[in-house]
Amino acid sequence: MELHLWLSLVTICILGAISPGPSLALVIKNTLSGGPIQGYSTALSHGLGVALYAAITVTGIGLVIVQSPILFSLIQYTGAAFLLYLGVKSLLSKKDTTILSHDAEQNNEKVHGWRDGFLIAFLNPKLAIFFLALFSQFIDLDATLIKKVIMIATVGCIDALWYSIVTFGLSRGDLISKLRAKSHLVDKVTGGFLILLAARVVLN
Repeated sequence: MELHLWLSLVTICILGAISPGPSLALVIKNTLSGGPIQGYSTALSHGLGVALYAAITVTGIGLVIVQSPILFSLIQYTGAAFLLYLGVKSLLSKKDTTILSHDAEQNNEKVHGWRDGFLIAFLNPKLAIFFLALFSQFIDLDATLIKKVIMIATVGCIDALWYSIVTFGLSRGDLISKLRAKSHLVDKVTGGFLILLAARVVLN
């Protein structure tokens, strides 16, 4: 893959990754609730989910999803239900004054970073539309397997790296401690935001 095309792909993927949305809210919430380990888990699994959608698009399955209203709606509404579940769970969360230790992070049962990050990406069929539009500018019918793998790895790694940077930033110094002191308020704001996003998906 030509360097200038790859750099263009990288730029677009970075802009897409840093756009605020439910994924960012989830990474912040899981980092504050479960500590850096859960934040990084959410980031990496989200990148995996994005990479999987990229692979689905490259193989042509993404086009099937987009062209099938029933399948597209099924994935979309399942994603909305998951957002609603996360939102309600955040709203109902109780104030936690526990100080997170390393062991507490390891044994935390309230946060499921690997599951949440992957599902919030995989249950977003609009990624199929995004990648169909994006890859059509960089790939053709005669594209080699190596070129396809490079594109898939690029989008997945950039996504995971961005949310890992967010987690790293939240975990520096006493920032996470200050934010965790207001975790109850953060949970309410995040929960309301996720519920609104779920409602928007259903009403659109």
